[in-house]
Amino acid sequence: MPVNDVVDGYAYPARVRFELTEKDIDSYLRASDFLNINNVDLVCLQFEYGIFGGKAGSHILTLLRGLRMPIVTTLHTILKTPDPDQRRVLEEVGALSDRLVVMSERGSEFLHDIYKVPLEKIDLIPHGIPDVPFVDPSFNKDLFGVEGKIVLLSFGLLSSNKGIENVITALPDIIARYPDIVYIVVGATHPHVIQNEGETYRLSLQWLAQQKGVESNVIFYNRFVSLEELVEFISAADIYITPYLNEAQITSGTLAYTLGAGKAVISTPYWYAQEVLSDGRGLLVPFKDPAALAKQVINLLENEAERHAMRKRAYKFGRAMIWSEVAQRYMESFKRARAERRHYIPPNLSVKALDKHPWELPPLKLNHLKNMTDDTGMFQHALFTVPNYSHGYTTDDNARALLVSILLDELGSSESQELAFRYLAFLGFAFNTQTKRFRNFMDYQRNWLEDIGSDDSHGRAILALGTVLSHSHSPAFNSMAGWLFEQSMPAIIKTTSPRAWAFALLGIHEYSKKFAGDRRASNVRDELAGRLLSLYQNNRSDEWQWYENELSYCNAALSHALLTCGQSIPDKVMTAAGLESLNWLTDLQRSTAGHFVPIGSNGFYQKGGDRARFDQQPIEAQAMVSACLEAYRITTDKRWHKEARRAFEWFLGRNDLNLPIYDPTTGGCRDGLHPDRPNNNQGAESTLAFLQSLLELRLAEQTHLSTEVLVK
Repeated sequence: MPVNDVVDGYAYPARVRFELTEKDIDSYLRASDFLNINNVDLVCLQFEYGIFGGKAGSHILTLLRGLRMPIVTTLHTILKTPDPDQRRVLEEVGALSDRLVVMSERGSEFLHDIYKVPLEKIDLIPHGIPDVPFVDPSFNKDLFGVEGKIVLLSFGLLSSNKGIENVITALPDIIARYPDIVYIVVGATHPHVIQNEGETYRLSLQWLAQQKGVESNVIFYNRFVSLEELVEFISAADIYITPYLNEAQITSGTLAYTLGAGKAVISTPYWYAQEVLSDGRGLLVPFKDPAALAKQVINLLENEAERHAMRKRAYKFGRAMIWSEVAQRYMESFKRARAERRHYIPPNLSVKALDKHPWELPPLKLNHLKNMTDDTGMFQHALFTVPNYSHGYTTDDNARALLVSILLDELGSSESQELAFRYLAFLGFAFNTQTKRFRNFMDYQRNWLEDIGSDDSHGRAILALGTVLSHSHSPAFNSMAGWLFEQSMPAIIKTTSPRAWAFALLGIHEYSKKFAGDRRASNVRDELAGRLLSLYQNNRSDEWQWYENELSYCNAALSHALLTCGQSIPDKVMTAAGLESLNWLTDLQRSTAGHFVPIGSNGFYQKGGDRARFDQQPIEAQAMVSACLEAYRITTDKRWHKEARRAFEWFLGRNDLNLPIYDPTTGGCRDGLHPDRPNNNQGAESTLAFLQSLLELRLAEQTHLSTEVLVK
């Protein structure tokens, strides 16, 4: 079951029955169903963070959670210092797998010591290699036109962490002693490097060779090679070199292949090399030390007897790594997995009460979002499901859309980048450099209808920009968003809307996750947070635990902002006020039947007055979902996760009319709930409110489910 990282996929042989789409989480769900209904006996997963979609490859967890058969996972990367997402994903992969295969002793140690996997669950199986004869390097040199030459070889997908430049830098000293040296670099540039950087690294190596005067001694074989070709290249090498730049590599297929072919090997001391080249099976040189590398190459060439003794030790060691031996070890691991699985009921097959069963979220559908977006940005309103050109665009909606596109990227959506480009460009155009404020309303002809937009639109823009800076890995996005964030942030101090302050505070909170040392951002945060806290303290009573004498729109955002400030400043009084006000609001917005009932926009709710039951707006449900998820992250109290789900279920029909607000046929969301029917127009605010809620819950569910699996 291969993973496609391009839309059109690849040409696979007929035996491939199912293909995963890297960034489409729903394809992982379909894959688990496919494997289950075909009664597969066992799944063998090859795990590497960069293969699968989602943060740190988290999409693969969706597949593993749904499988009913034993799972044996081979770990190609085991990090010594994982970030929180990498740790979470690998720990859950370990919890969901029946057996874990590592390819080195150090991998087993890391898995046990860092990720707390029991040693009895780990199988050490070496990296497989082809069974090739022990031959003289001169045997195949004529195939490549290098007969009579001394061949140094490196191979593998080319990227800047390979350290090839250090070998080229070492060549002048080697050539001075052995002029008939040729250095062959076999392998195409890594596809992801091509996509992001082009051939910059390979070109830099070519320029370096010219600068060092060794261009006639360096050969780049820039293509993917078949196994047969690769074996021929290896057999022609006198010395194989792996000059990687850092130690954090737990295995290396290229090193395994050459070691098992009986090559003399010189390597930098990354973890796998330290282990397999010990006991005289190879030589280690310091990282980024061309002089030491040159010295060892010359030493090996001058000591032929030692070089051949090294080759023999390597070849004998590699006999346990040939594919037939490795296959037998895997069969033993598979048998253990199946035998152990018989003794317990897998968690995904156990009988569970509804409150213990994983909650199923609707599938992600972006049709309406894309229909509402043109080359300028996202339209403000729709007539039913058709964009309403007469109302043009707003910064409010394009800021929301930018935030949603960044959440899409967080979940690995392949369409997120193109959408984010448009929405970020809109914010850039909306920013008025004279007033340092965002304009809000633009007509269909791209004419701005004001010089200064609303306070709320300015706050929402800061929220979206802060989210970009916290989560995006695109240098272009970050440069643009960083400039806009810096230019627009001071103006928020002059605004008077508490909701604008709240949106800006949420944006500054996101921004500070990466740039906590920015004093100006901290000062703005402290000022706005102080204002919100003062509002709460001045208006709060036992009967009315709120910031103002009115509940109006986007209410939960006020509590949400104060919660984040309480954590980041930190300030326990702010955290307590945020939790207290949110608790009061959730109780107020819960019907006697138990469903979510937002404050209606047809009159809102004045203290001491009558509360408006309708028209209920999707933005209220979104604000509540976001705030309750923040409360859950801070307190780990599952009650807050349930409140977030309650608010989200309002979209799905658990509301006063028992009618869905979300439209699964379009992926859009209706504009609200009237006393007798939903508003069937599907505008930007409503659709984005639903999508933001869905995406935030999906991200939270990943962490929530991981925690439950690890606890078991």
